[in-house]
Amino acid sequence: MQDNIVANAPLITNDAVVLGILTLILGFVFYTSNSKNTFCQKFYKYVPALLMCYLLPSLLNTFGIVSAEVSKVDDVAKYFLLPACLVLLTLSIDIRAIAGLGSKALIMFITGTVGVVIGGPISLLIVSAIWPELISVTGPEAVWRGMAALAGSWIGGGANMLAMKEIFEADGKIFTIMVTVDIVVANLWMACLLYIAANHKAIDAKSGADTSGIDKLIARVEANEREHKRTPELKDLMLIIAVAFGAAGFAHFVADLLVPFFQLNYPELKKFSLHSKLFWIILVVTTIGLCLSFTKVRELEHVGASKVGSCFLYILVATIGLHMDITQIAEAPKYVVIGLIWMAIHIILLFVVGRIIKAPIFYLAVGSKANIGGAASAPVIASAFHPSLAPVGVLLAVLGYALGTYMAWICGQLLRIVASS
Repeated sequence: MQDNIVANAPLITNDAVVLGILTLILGFVFYTSNSKNTFCQKFYKYVPALLMCYLLPSLLNTFGIVSAEVSKVDDVAKYFLLPACLVLLTLSIDIRAIAGLGSKALIMFITGTVGVVIGGPISLLIVSAIWPELISVTGPEAVWRGMAALAGSWIGGGANMLAMKEIFEADGKIFTIMVTVDIVVANLWMACLLYIAANHKAIDAKSGADTSGIDKLIARVEANEREHKRTPELKDLMLIIAVAFGAAGFAHFVADLLVPFFQLNYPELKKFSLHSKLFWIILVVTTIGLCLSFTKVRELEHVGASKVGSCFLYILVATIGLHMDITQIAEAPKYVVIGLIWMAIHIILLFVVGRIIKAPIFYLAVGSKANIGGAASAPVIASAFHPSLAPVGVLLAVLGYALGTYMAWICGQLLRIVASS
């Protein structure tokens, strides 16, 4: 046994070196993806930067440079950086500003969320009739666990996806496949939304939607941006770090109390993740972030709180990449069908509700992308309608981060019920 371990030992076992390599990879991806070089621009036009952040670390594992079995970098990332990231991505929510967007914007956003929650179980049910062998797999590699992680991405974002992966204990294999499904299906819908944005005036005219409120919204957003924009100082960055890791530490403290309590008194609740330490950590930090959004701490967003949170997020992405098996991507086509059915349910529900309430197509597009794409692509879609509307995409996407933990967990439970029935 010992001889096998030595024979299969990775080239690099020092986690400090592993972390250094991962951050160098992230720096390389971000530098090249924003480069003016013609080759780089053409490459990233077809290969999303996020995919490279997953794929390149997986090569370290594939070629025996680093072993996901030996390295503990991902444990540090998910127990420290993940909760810190979630706090920073939720504390900037401005409930009053969201309410100011109007009821139709919120209705379309919530409709998009509901479409994801119910679309997952329905698509799993449909596909189970076509390929029953897909849902016959049990344990960490079960399809429903990977779909629960995908629900986290499609309601909130990357941080929520990683959170759901850990809460529902999805295996690296099924997670890798769902990452591929996420990128393929979400990018197809992104292309459709960009086409819609280019023709939004004709679409709104045909549907009879009232777009007068959007003009007022543009003026309000521009004024708000001018008023709050400022360059961060060192004290601002230190406060961001203090809030992020202070909240993460408190969440660990609470989880250490609650997990033994539920294990001892409510053993039957294990199936609902209430025995999971990470579940309570994520729940507590998301709640803290929401509570802080009602205080002056929310103003840390003006000096880059979400950007710091995004840095943590991409380190998390890279550590998850260490567990990827790129040879499993060949199995993705069947799972892409699941994603397409799931997305179709989300889209149909949006168009039906949008038609009923005569919502401008802008609200449908941004409401959908705030769920499916999060803060990375919702502003892109919003700015395709008008550059000043980009912050609206961010605003709704941040709300998606907050709902992502709760609603994706509900979706995961529904998926579990469908898979076990």
